[in-house]
Amino acid sequence: MKTDGGILLESGTGEVEILHFTVNNENYAINVVKVKEILHIDNLSKVPNTSKAVPGISLIRGDVIPIIDMKYVLEKEINENVKKSMILLCEFNKIKVAFSIDEVLGITRIKWSDIQKPSVVTSESLVIGNINLESKILMLLDFEKIVMDISPKSGIHSERMIDVKANKDRSNYKLVLADDSPLIRKVLLDNLTNSGFNNLRIFDDGQQALDYINSVYDRLGDNFMDEINLLITDIEMPQLDGHTLTRTIKEHRVLRKLPVIIFSSLITGDLRHKGESVGADAQMSKPEVENLVETIDTFINIASKNK
Repeated sequence: MKTDGGILLESGTGEVEILHFTVNNENYAINVVKVKEILHIDNLSKVPNTSKAVPGISLIRGDVIPIIDMKYVLEKEINENVKKSMILLCEFNKIKVAFSIDEVLGITRIKWSDIQKPSVVTSESLVIGNINLESKILMLLDFEKIVMDISPKSGIHSERMIDVKANKDRSNYKLVLADDSPLIRKVLLDNLTNSGFNNLRIFDDGQQALDYINSVYDRLGDNFMDEINLLITDIEMPQLDGHTLTRTIKEHRVLRKLPVIIFSSLITGDLRHKGESVGADAQMSKPEVENLVETIDTFINIASKNK
């Protein structure tokens, strides 16, 4: 497997390393930080009454890991011999899961700004970005959505916030949200609105969010928090990622006062230090959506006292 650089990147540099792989001769990509290991499996046990996309479970490094057949996910064709496939062992949303693919072609470092948004993005789409690499178009896949489509309770979903109600007046809170997933944006909008937030600015990439925040600062200067009280940002986004967005804000003489919550599937024990290094005020894994409102309240109250 060829590589164009080291796997450990400094946070907030605007760069990402993607792993290039194929399924049925089509080119795809995944963020390297999600991949713990590339391997073959020698054991596979079928699980009754499960999705056709899950041929079974395997014992990997002492953990029982579900295997997802990417050939079925992408082409609706069953891979008859998963044991001969390459396996990507991944961790995100506080779970470990493996994906069977055909071939790994390499690791390449690119800029987030090199990732183009798909021309049509819907809540059903599995493609969150396109990458032009050596005259090939690589489709960056939404692996969280793939898992959630198979097992909805593994990720963010409405049921996790069913008990969150507007138990206090939050109508004056002004939030900015940045997330490239239509599904996540809708769930956040629905549940934050249900919790009493009705002043939300929602963007589908970090650059749009930063442009808006800068425009408010240009108008209001030191009083920018009259119009923005808190930012919630994903990490993986085309054009500008959440770590770079956070670092840019926290290195600004005035904007650094803005509380930033990184809300991402990539908040794991191994990766939490990345958010800390760019100055995030809090980091939450997307399955923790039921705790989000309480965290927002806490940081807005602190910021209000420090204005």
